[in-house]
Amino acid sequence: MAEETFFDTLKRSFVDVPVDATKDNAISTSEFLEAAESLVTLFDVLGSAAFKPVKSDMLGNIKKIRDRQLAAPTLSETLQDLVINELKEKIHTATEGLLWLVRGLDFTAQALRQNLSNASQELSDSFRAAYGNTLKPHHSFVIKPIFSAAMSATPYRKDFYKKLGGDAKVVEERLGEWLKALEERVEILKEFQGRKEAQWK
Repeated sequence: MAEETFFDTLKRSFVDVPVDATKDNAISTSEFLEAAESLVTLFDVLGSAAFKPVKSDMLGNIKKIRDRQLAAPTLSETLQDLVINELKEKIHTATEGLLWLVRGLDFTAQALRQNLSNASQELSDSFRAAYGNTLKPHHSFVIKPIFSAAMSATPYRKDFYKKLGGDAKVVEERLGEWLKALEERVEILKEFQGRKEAQWK
């Protein structure tokens, strides 16, 4: 049996989040939120207090989506239904929460993908580049320094991967599987959020 990694301890992996290809890639809300909550624990592995705002921001957005799901469960079985049905009521709290959550997930995915693909790159460089591509254009001048501080506070690459598991080869394999599933779901949601029916402005 392969050695356990951080990804084996997650309550839910993005690999286990159902996507219904027969219904325009509908993504199951409950499983997605569980996987997103599991992802947030990765910031604990990064180990810096500077990541607290990143973590609380993502958890706050997860809560907005879950609150809507609990308020209207039959209208919120998939994320796409949740958004379309909420907007019909002229509300966009959860829809906006999902927009920001997807940005946060995209940021995390891009940082880890870049790091996994570039064995010599330190995490701080990967996270900084991903931040510039994803969240930074949407952040105010008040928020930017908070996130920049988090980027600078990332651990050394070798220390981070050690925390994910003892066997580097297994860790990279598991991270790759998890990342691919995360990226696929983020892309589906970004495409959906670009559509007219998913916008409130």
